[in-house]
Amino acid sequence: MPTQLSRRGLIRGVTAAAAAATLAPVLAACGGDSEAATTDPAGSVTVGLLSNGAARETTVQVSEVRSVSAKLPAALSRGGKLVIASGTLPSGSAPLGYVGSDQKTLTGCEVDLARLVAAVLGLEPEFRQATWENMFIAIDSGKSDVGFSNITVTEERKKKYEFASYRKDDLAFEVRKDSSWNFDGDYGNLAGRTVSVGSGTNQEKILLEWKSKLAKEGKNLTVKHYQDNNSLYLALSSGKIDVYLGPSPALSYHAAKTAGTPQATRVAGRFSGAGTTLQGLIAATAKRGSGLAQPLADAINHLIDNGQYAQWLAAWNLSGEAVDRSETDPPGLPLDNS
Repeated sequence: MPTQLSRRGLIRGVTAAAAAATLAPVLAACGGDSEAATTDPAGSVTVGLLSNGAARETTVQVSEVRSVSAKLPAALSRGGKLVIASGTLPSGSAPLGYVGSDQKTLTGCEVDLARLVAAVLGLEPEFRQATWENMFIAIDSGKSDVGFSNITVTEERKKKYEFASYRKDDLAFEVRKDSSWNFDGDYGNLAGRTVSVGSGTNQEKILLEWKSKLAKEGKNLTVKHYQDNNSLYLALSSGKIDVYLGPSPALSYHAAKTAGTPQATRVAGRFSGAGTTLQGLIAATAKRGSGLAQPLADAINHLIDNGQYAQWLAAWNLSGEAVDRSETDPPGLPLDNS
């Protein structure tokens, strides 16, 4: 599929570059705006920028594709901007989404894919950070057009949102390196353990279903929540929790970064983010009825077909999470399935 760099894209590239140079710091933890480094005037996106070692900085050539951008809702096309919700407050999580090495610019694999998709759509990306829960409120209210923030497709979420998938969703269990515990695919191994999980996430749903099953078997599972990663990992290293259940990319990255330190951890097992019967999928998430899912999927498939998608994954060491195609509203975590 041929690409074209429109005059509109050239103007937006210059404007975005100027905006990035004067970026304001991240606002309060209840919500805020943040700009990521954007497409340059030559029609390229630098992925892995300011990643603080989490990615290999790679320049990816990408331009507006008129046959895809023509499918955008008219109001969005006229506005010229794609407002992207990022559930990265208060502290974010590498390599998914976090403040980069300049201490102000939003970076991460989710951020970079959103930038690539915006370029294909001929739109200027504008990122708005929020807590996980407030990210969905921003999409509901129309303050943000789409979420790119490691959002799993679930049948419950389909009641309110439409999806364009772009990456496999695998969860992981992280423990102290000296721990002998392993998941081994059996939720029964969690009996008697204290496990931390993100509030409002699909992994919390799965964990709470396991907790309920164990309770019926007369066994206990304690679930704890922490507001930020620093508190979570302090609790893990001090023994206040035994296990952390979270997104596989983030946990694998943390285990690699702590190797050889007194706080060393390891990944003790993985599980599909869609439960026992289905491979979980991460997807761009828009309000149902917005008309965005199809052009988003078409943009992602353009990136897949032309190699930019593979470059993005390789830069962030996530090639093992590639999907063959982006699908609109693919099967997700069932309403009752752990």
